[in-house]
Amino acid sequence: MNRKLFISLLILSFITLYANVLISNFTAKSQDGNVVIKWQAISESNLDHYIIARKTVNGSFIDLAVVELRSDKNYEYIDKTAYKSMDAVYIYQLRAAYKDGSKDEILYEASVFHNVSSVPKKTWGSIKELFR
Repeated sequence: MNRKLFISLLILSFITLYANVLISNFTAKSQDGNVVIKWQAISESNLDHYIIARKTVNGSFIDLAVVELRSDKNYEYIDKTAYKSMDAVYIYQLRAAYKDGSKDEILYEASVFHNVSSVPKKTWGSIKELFR
């Protein structure tokens, strides 16, 4: 076995031993007035579910959703609640909740400049006016 292959296998074994959850291709983007979050799991050892949270730059994280495990390990969450009267930067967090009850683990954070089109902005503004 060549040296590079051996080292690669050794690193992969180390990661697998010490990481309960491995994620790849984590993305969050503004799309059609919503924020779409996607990820793919490589390993989900001892995982019960995922938690999606969101905050503004100066705010605190609020939990948005619990995402149950899928057999194909491909996930998507669409945040339809990210409406603002102005364009905003949001930070999304993906956390892992484990079956053994151990503390939630932060897996990824991603920031998104959420650009809401003018039509939803006007609609949202009209709805807010009804309740003033």
